[in-house]
Amino acid sequence: MSKDNVLALRNPGIVSEVSDGLTQVLRDGAQQMLARAIEAVVAEFLERYRFDVDQAGRARMVRNGYLPERTIQTGLGEVGIKAPRVRDRASRIRFTSAILPPYLRRTKTIEELLPWLYLKGISTGNFFEALASLLGRDAPGLAAATISRLKAVWQDEHAQQAICVLVGGRHSFRRAA
Repeated sequence: MSKDNVLALRNPGIVSEVSDGLTQVLRDGAQQMLARAIEAVVAEFLERYRFDVDQAGRARMVRNGYLPERTIQTGLGEVGIKAPRVRDRASRIRFTSAILPPYLRRTKTIEELLPWLYLKGISTGNFFEALASLLGRDAPGLAAATISRLKAVWQDEHAQQAICVLVGGRHSFRRAA
């Protein structure tokens, strides 16, 4: 008897992920380039502190393995990356990569795509279906509830935008309080 009692259910309303060889090659290349770029940043950081030693005479900054692998949503789909850890034995300096910030889950292009799709008339419930072919069927963080929360943030940002005030027949702009 099989221990596999989980059934995979397919939602007929959701388009399956589009996959082709070229996209996969591009995604793999992007993943390799990102890993190399992050390794170069870590090497540069460690080189900057190579002469710093602790009281025992050991290097103060050392490599300390990798963080767990995480996926980043990109225009090519999800790209997996393992960020290297750097440890400061004196616990004063913390390494953070400018390329891969700690909580990054989507690239800026995807972040900017979401409000654009909303403004073009895609309803909150249809975002997942609209982006399934781009980001994959299992793209996390794009459920209707997430889009609704983002929409509330966008509305708050819009309310904070410059307010046009008619002053003496001329328009001037000032920030909302």
